[in-house]
Amino acid sequence: MKVAVLSYPMLFQNKGGLQVQIRETVAALQRLGIDARLADPVREPLTDFDLVHVFSAINGNHRMVEQARAQGLPVVVSPLIRPHWNGRLGWLARRLETLVGRLTRWNVKTEYQQIETCLRGADALIALGDVEKDSIVEAFGVAPTRVHVIPNGIPGRFFDADPTPFCTAYGLAPGFVLSVATISPHKNQLALARATAGIGRQVVLIGPQLGSERDYLDSLLAHPHVRYLGPLEYENPLLASAYAGAGVFCLPALSEVMPLSVMESLAAGTPVVMTREHCMDLSRMQGAVREVVPQDEEAIRHALLEFINEPPPATACRNAVAGYSWDAVAETLADCYREIVSAR
Repeated sequence: MKVAVLSYPMLFQNKGGLQVQIRETVAALQRLGIDARLADPVREPLTDFDLVHVFSAINGNHRMVEQARAQGLPVVVSPLIRPHWNGRLGWLARRLETLVGRLTRWNVKTEYQQIETCLRGADALIALGDVEKDSIVEAFGVAPTRVHVIPNGIPGRFFDADPTPFCTAYGLAPGFVLSVATISPHKNQLALARATAGIGRQVVLIGPQLGSERDYLDSLLAHPHVRYLGPLEYENPLLASAYAGAGVFCLPALSEVMPLSVMESLAAGTPVVMTREHCMDLSRMQGAVREVVPQDEEAIRHALLEFINEPPPATACRNAVAGYSWDAVAETLADCYREIVSAR
């Protein structure tokens, strides 16, 4: 089976969770013997493939779905719908869509309409968890039977991570507070910097910084206990080592879907404080994860101190995510692909 994997054109100019998700998914599918690869729609006709898998339902990706359907190809979409999409917001968005349409003689479409077009054009939708599935169903009116829940995976190297290489390379003592994410107001590292002032732990930030966010980085570095190390390549062993060396990991972002960094930290044996605005299933992670309101700096501080003062066993953190692997993701996806192609 030949599978064309697509997303918006500028995606791979940056580095983040979605880029990792796509690359790890493709590699795992290839290990199964499926000819899945990032397709080049500029040079390759989609009809060379048996199925199209589109990642993300925004940034114009609905046009990819429309084109694939026009050429008679089955389509799978991993939409990555954020948790703020609920039934009420969907209702309001549809009313706004009608208003915008009337005012512009139906020449302008809202983002809601573009997402809805992407979702309705797919033969199957892949949600990363039940929360995302609920958002898809309630906000966009999609039948639940069309949504498959397939969470992300974790590479094995995170489960075996050794803290020594990272701590030695950067002259750090184990037990620091770690955050791995793009430096931006959306990831909300400034709330973390403020919340950790005076607790006696260094905050270590890892991740890319866009030029447009230089002022935001400067505001972070104005806090003497904050250290920014820049980005680390995903395959770099020092990244897994960083998670293992931390005393607690913190991701206070304004919203997330299923952040890989949270799962990777747990796999390395490190507990997590994270935003409550996410789509993850935490039922197996009780005791290893604390959720916080991202704007509540006192709550972030309190949750961090709980883990610093009484950390859970590293084995408990690892066990919380022991069942997640990219090979398992690929096997479930392959079954979904075969079912769709067979039905066509």
